[in-house]
Amino acid sequence: MAKITLKGNAINTLGSLPSVGTVAPDFKLTKTDLSDVSLADYKGKKLVLNIFPSLDTSVCATSVRKFNAEAEKLNNTVVLCISRDLPFAHSRFCAAEGLSNVVSLSELRDDNFSKAYGVRIVDGPLAGVHSRALLVLDENAKVLFSEQVPEIVQEPDYAGAIKVLS
Repeated sequence: MAKITLKGNAINTLGSLPSVGTVAPDFKLTKTDLSDVSLADYKGKKLVLNIFPSLDTSVCATSVRKFNAEAEKLNNTVVLCISRDLPFAHSRFCAAEGLSNVVSLSELRDDNFSKAYGVRIVDGPLAGVHSRALLVLDENAKVLFSEQVPEIVQEPDYAGAIKVLS
């Protein structure tokens, strides 16, 4: 269980993020076209997993925008933006913002992602949504970078994630 804060108030997650050097667990998430994808669908690609509570918050929206700008510069890398927002919300946000370099994914049909990755918040006003976290995986799903952002309103370590991809 990760202990994080929301505006200084302690909250907890269901578990802990996969640690550097381990193989990331598989998942089933839903794309904006309502098709489902798994980790295996990205085999051979490096992945950035930008995990966040909701696109309806400014910090989450900023993280998607920043990774969209970085994604086209990254070689053999796909940026996955993951939340419990509905696929329709992801689609609407990306269309309104003109974002096309990231893949938006929802934990719509299968809640095993937030369990396996330990990111579901279990108490406080945001109970049920994902914490803010960042993972970078190599082409074989080995974790190269893992950050559980300690304060929900804080942005993730973009530079640290990008650095391990170089």
